[in-house]
Amino acid sequence: MRLVLASGNPGKLREIGALLAPRSIELIPQAQLGIGEAAEPHATFLENALAKARHASRAAGLPALGDDSGLCVEALAGEPGVRSACYAGREGSREERDARNNEKILSNVKQDRNAYYCCVMVLLRHPGDPRPLVAEGIWRGEIARTPRGRNGFGYDPLFLLPERGLTAAELEPAEKNRISHRGQALARLLELLNGSSRP
Repeated sequence: MRLVLASGNPGKLREIGALLAPRSIELIPQAQLGIGEAAEPHATFLENALAKARHASRAAGLPALGDDSGLCVEALAGEPGVRSACYAGREGSREERDARNNEKILSNVKQDRNAYYCCVMVLLRHPGDPRPLVAEGIWRGEIARTPRGRNGFGYDPLFLLPERGLTAAELEPAEKNRISHRGQALARLLELLNGSSRP
């Protein structure tokens, strides 16, 4: 299967590519086909993932995988949620935005530090697919008091796994891929794909 990945995020490309490497699925980043980013105006991960997959599938004429994910902090009523990538603004490079986003989380989170990552993945066989495959992954943790680790991206240096005493950015990439919200969602999606008898 040839599959367009509806994302330009290099961290997502790296993680999803590693997870799909053992499968007979050729993953094509949308930018490689000259496809720009889709708008993400929606209030839910599901709606944004579907919009991204539909945009990429329509432009490429191929099946497409859309992923929308983010950090949800319970004490902040689920923020930053679907606005995780631009929580502290859209200006600057991805690395600069990540740093500002992490600073804003640290300044806003006080006592209750419970948080979780959510990922929703949508696979469309064609742009008008009336029955997209949908999978969700949830990864629970806490907000660390200071950033730690050099791996991962986004909020990973602040996403603490209390049972391990490590942040997501301190995990080896293969381990993170195995247990993360994105890894969970993709594993579930592959189960659905393998069990699907649709043409």
